[in-house]
Amino acid sequence: MAKNDSLGRFLFNSNEKAAVGSILYEQHLKLIEKNRIAEFAGYLMPLWFSSISAEHSAVRESAGLFDCTHMGILEFEGDCAQSLLNTITTNDTGRLKVGSAQYSYILDAAGNVLDDIIVYRRAEKKFMVVVNAANEPKIKAYLEALQNDEAILDIEEPARKLDYIPVIRDMRDCNRGSDCRVDIALQGPVSMKLLFSMIKGAETKQRFQDLRPFNLIETELDGIDCIISRTGYTGSKIGYELFVHPEKAAKLWALLLEKGKPFGILPCGLGARDSLRVEAGLPLYGHELAGEFNISPFEAGYGWAVKLEKDFFIGRAAMHKKAECCDMQVARIELSGQKGIRPVRGHDGVLDEKGTCIGWVLSCAKAGEKQVAMAYISKEIIEENRPVGLYYLARNKGQIEKGKKDKVEKNERLEPDISGRIVARFAKF
Repeated sequence: MAKNDSLGRFLFNSNEKAAVGSILYEQHLKLIEKNRIAEFAGYLMPLWFSSISAEHSAVRESAGLFDCTHMGILEFEGDCAQSLLNTITTNDTGRLKVGSAQYSYILDAAGNVLDDIIVYRRAEKKFMVVVNAANEPKIKAYLEALQNDEAILDIEEPARKLDYIPVIRDMRDCNRGSDCRVDIALQGPVSMKLLFSMIKGAETKQRFQDLRPFNLIETELDGIDCIISRTGYTGSKIGYELFVHPEKAAKLWALLLEKGKPFGILPCGLGARDSLRVEAGLPLYGHELAGEFNISPFEAGYGWAVKLEKDFFIGRAAMHKKAECCDMQVARIELSGQKGIRPVRGHDGVLDEKGTCIGWVLSCAKAGEKQVAMAYISKEIIEENRPVGLYYLARNKGQIEKGKKDKVEKNERLEPDISGRIVARFAKF
């Protein structure tokens, strides 16, 4: 169920459905037991195949293969496709050349982030938009509401309506056209070598080698039609997303694993996906973006993807106000992760040198002998290499009875349990 309130907020309540296996579910069962598969965003997805640490290392040292077939993929096509996307996304689609992509956001009129997305321009009048699996039903409902004039575009001009409505198609649905796509990600330094070996023709090989980040080509991998995009969610300098027909996804997955053995490529699950993206400083919707703190792109470190200089996009006025007044920001913190060190968890308090709470941990993951945390903290505190403390919240009733807090407030004075330091907001590998 979806509706807009008078403040311009798009409110969506999804109907709970039983989780289903991804398109590659049967492939996963050939490699692991069901106890390593869990529900995620309405799908049954692998948590890990070998181990989270081994898969994490593979991506940093060789390459890892990820099942991203659960991600939503929508096509916008027609004379007005670019204009519509420029209205409903924060970045400037007018800057997109054919064969390029851009990171962006979809907001409601109140400026709330409905999803972070990547827009790909496949042709002059044809775009592909990848949305998060957990947000796909909401984004579909929002687009339908916009098309039916049921969603507010501009709280300052409530009567404003869309001037153009292109054809929007679910590219994962084989009943909605022959050009269907799902996403498989190959990430890591040797991924280029593997894909290069599967591409035929000197000219195409050269185009692939010349592919820059956030650009794409359409070709074949050992005869399988594929869109190859140099994008990913691991922080790897070399990484690709492969958009293939759903009926060819299992074949391509198996082929990549077989041909990738000499390269040391491993299949990777959700655990490594999370540790890699945290180590790199990449946000996850609901944690470092939107979520309980309603974190804006400016607070998340992605203000560059919100083009306030555009004449209009949905949520522009509200986002302009947020950009001017935000006093909190997402930071990346490194801490010890050696054996015996208690893991940091979400909501643990972040303290300054005086022991004053300046914010809270959003996500944390182990990477080698260190822990990397993403935290939402006071903006004026953020300075690279600045020391900070962490306060562990109580994990059980017994700890509460011994005086540990199960919740901490900003500006509260506390004794740190572990120390760390603020590091650069993003990392590349």
